Amino acid sequence: MSKLLFGCGYLGHRVAKLWRDAGETVHIITRSVARAKLLQSEGYQTLVADVTRPESLTNLPPAETVLFAIGLDRGSGNTFAEVYTGGVQNVRAALPSSVERFIYISTTGAYGPAGGDWVDEKTAPNPQREGGKASLAAEQLLDENSIILRLGGIYGPGRIPYLDKIRTGEPIAAPSEGWLNLIHVDDASAIVLAVETWAKPQASKQHTFCVCDGQPVVRGDYYREVARHIGAVPPQFIAPPADSPAAARAASDRRIDNSKLRQELKYEYAYPSYHEGLAAIL
Repeated sequence: MSKLLFGCGYLGHRVAKLWRDAGETVHIITRSVARAKLLQSEGYQTLVADVTRPESLTNLPPAETVLFAIGLDRGSGNTFAEVYTGGVQNVRAALPSSVERFIYISTTGAYGPAGGDWVDEKTAPNPQREGGKASLAAEQLLDENSIILRLGGIYGPGRIPYLDKIRTGEPIAAPSEGWLNLIHVDDASAIVLAVETWAKPQASKQHTFCVCDGQPVVRGDYYREVARHIGAVPPQFIAPPADSPAAARAASDRRIDNSKLRQELKYEYAYPSYHEGLAAIL
């Protein structure tokens, strides 16, 4: 049976490649005609549709597994709620009866500030930012046969924040303290396939996993390691504007426990911490 993918960006495209390379038929839903043509040239089946427009989600192809991995395109004019909450609601209503598993890419932003403490799947959600609130609302629309993956910060090739500033010695507008919870994009995409396989013999109910490498790192230490790899001076940090996204992210200050993922999936990380991940990238 084939796979149906909503959101073919930094993470979704890698998942699609893993499925394709395993011989699966992968159907990708995209809003862009040009993007659809490019993906077709890579061997995927495509359909042009928009999750915020339910009238466009007609005649979806039969699929065994659905992955909803859409991120907010800030240039689209849509809100987090329209894309995440509304998008999941619209897609769920349009899916064919063949679907056995619905995998939703959520965020650890579903948790609230923790003052540096550990949180896991049993911790009560308390999102403070709009993205986390909309993601949690989307989670609450899901029922049996659903898998929720609350991802930490995805990093990987081409995605290391502040890299240019570190190269040029510009200060970083973020606190040097506070915990980062990270996951290399290659591990994140492999975990999607691992949890799909794991779910096959499980009872038909909803499952939630925290997806990170389980090795939280203080923000300043992470970026000093980036600087070391590229031969730059250790970065300086300045306080971000109080109403900025950087300040809001810093306020969360939590450490994510991935014990459930390790115990249930028995997954072996390609990049078990940021040390191995940054070494491979830089």
